[in-house]
Amino acid sequence: MEKFIDTLRGWLGDPAILRFLELGLGILVLFILFRVLARVLPSRIPDSDLRYRVRKGINLLGYIIVALFVATVFNDNLRQVTVIFGVVGAGIAFALQEIIVSFAGWVAISLGQFYKSGDRVQLGGIMGDVIDISLLRTTLMECGDWVKADLYNGRIVRIANSFVFKEPVFNYSGDFPFLWDEITIPVRYGSDYHRAKQILLEIANDVVGHHIATAQQVWSRMVQKYLIEDARVNPVVTLVATDNWLEFTVRYVVDYKLRRMTKDQLFMQILEAFDATDGQIQLASTTVEVVAHSGIQVQMPWDQKRSPAADP
Repeated sequence: MEKFIDTLRGWLGDPAILRFLELGLGILVLFILFRVLARVLPSRIPDSDLRYRVRKGINLLGYIIVALFVATVFNDNLRQVTVIFGVVGAGIAFALQEIIVSFAGWVAISLGQFYKSGDRVQLGGIMGDVIDISLLRTTLMECGDWVKADLYNGRIVRIANSFVFKEPVFNYSGDFPFLWDEITIPVRYGSDYHRAKQILLEIANDVVGHHIATAQQVWSRMVQKYLIEDARVNPVVTLVATDNWLEFTVRYVVDYKLRRMTKDQLFMQILEAFDATDGQIQLASTTVEVVAHSGIQVQMPWDQKRSPAADP
């Protein structure tokens, strides 16, 4: 027992061990403090977006203070620590290159406006809404795949931030939170195509007209910010005559979260309006007609060589 006490006294008398104990205790206290702040402070903020940003800001501030605390503890031997880090740094950088690139990706995402939490993006072939951006990974609530349209399928996907340097980043809701979408309507030849075009344009304005003013304002800011044309955001109906039918295309802007519901409203109103024309406008479809045949007589080559006398 006395030997253990003497050994413990020797350890506590070593300045290096005391310094590491001070470092461990300080990091533990800071960890508990910022963990409590990250839970208590955001819970008092009603706005979800601001609450998320405050929580991420507290975590980032905690990392910075821990780094400053470590530098303060080793202030006397800072030169030795720098030499050690320099020797070990090359090996660590090679072994953890993917992690380092992911951290660099986080910096690029934070400063380069690739995307932010709440945006709908496509990363590495996966589309979804960004629900979290950490130092190493971006977390998505996935859309699509076995679910049609842009609806959640329930899978949460975590993608390394290094993807921003390797593949294109598609942002559905960045500077312009609207999308251009289209539907095609086949109409039979002989229908009143002038009236059909007028009906389609009226329905499009009725369903998506409330987006036009906001979309125009946002697009005007896009024109001022980027070298881009002043595109048309009003609904447009165009006509193409094909071999089978008259094909109308309705083009319109829509909120990126409302694509499926908007198509449902458009098709419902279009079908009701066409039905109300008493046959003046009829939808077209591919028709296959099967015709019965009276019979087919097949004669094989060896049947031609046989003579009637050869038959028994």
